[in-house]
Amino acid sequence: MRWCSASIQGSLVALVLAVVPAALNAQDVFPSKTITVTVGFAPGGNTDVIARIVAERMEPVLGQRIVVDNKPGAGSTVAAGHVARSAPDGYTLAIGHNQTHVINGASMNLPYDVVKDFEPVSLIADTPQWVISRKTLPANDVQELIAWLKANKATAGSVGVGGPTDLSALSFQKQSGTQFQFVPYRGGAPLIQDLLANQIDIAFGQAANYLGQVRQGQLKAFAVLSKQRWWAAPDVPTMDEAGVPGLYASFWHGVWAPKGTPKEIIAKVNAAIVESLADPAVQQRLKDIGQEPWPRDKQTPEALAAQQKSEIEVWWPVIKANNIKGE
Repeated sequence: MRWCSASIQGSLVALVLAVVPAALNAQDVFPSKTITVTVGFAPGGNTDVIARIVAERMEPVLGQRIVVDNKPGAGSTVAAGHVARSAPDGYTLAIGHNQTHVINGASMNLPYDVVKDFEPVSLIADTPQWVISRKTLPANDVQELIAWLKANKATAGSVGVGGPTDLSALSFQKQSGTQFQFVPYRGGAPLIQDLLANQIDIAFGQAANYLGQVRQGQLKAFAVLSKQRWWAAPDVPTMDEAGVPGLYASFWHGVWAPKGTPKEIIAKVNAAIVESLADPAVQQRLKDIGQEPWPRDKQTPEALAAQQKSEIEVWWPVIKANNIKGE
């Protein structure tokens, strides 16, 4: 009986020793299949291009294929909702920015929560907004622009309704005491075309989208909405320098996973992003499209969570005060 008992006990110990490592190592096998990065915008836009640049470099780090899946529609909520409902296993990720994971949370009725239904993974890249105008507008700095806006019935191009640039424009109006009529566009390309054709007066836009036209002298750039001058156009002053202090806005991109994704998996994906963003070739490809990787100390889940929280505190009150409803 002692032998039987010892034998049974030994078998149980062997079984436990076999099962426990398997359980402990369950996360270690990640990833074992293709990972999907979901983009809420059409192919070719900045978010899509950023996703593809970073995903391509992450593949050899993680040892698996990474597919970029474009799900445009409903102000990017189709894509975000898809990721929020996906299994929390690290195989479905979202790349988004201040509209997808900040503004939409206050301007739209969502079937998900932009904070509670996601796990932050990492900040990726950033490009500021700036205020630009048609070449023929007779102002040469922000103070002259403000005076001109007060004296004329001006028009401002807007991509969609209630987006990041609308909020910046509304904040500028309040601080400068100006008024102008918003003209909505379905995309950035037709807006730029109308600016070049002198059909509208000004726009608040993602700086990277207008850099080429500004460099060629086809459009005027008055100020950048950041604390420091933009590396890609160092001759353009900040709003602080131009006399409208404290107006900061950018298109910052980050990666999220579904809520409940294990921390070990988040850490693996984050490490792959960090390694990718450290690659000089990736950095150059991002800069070629006017994007700059976040500093290394900001490439953490905690930093993305803090950025999102900070932006919510800034922009949700503006959205509610102006009763903005997104599309």
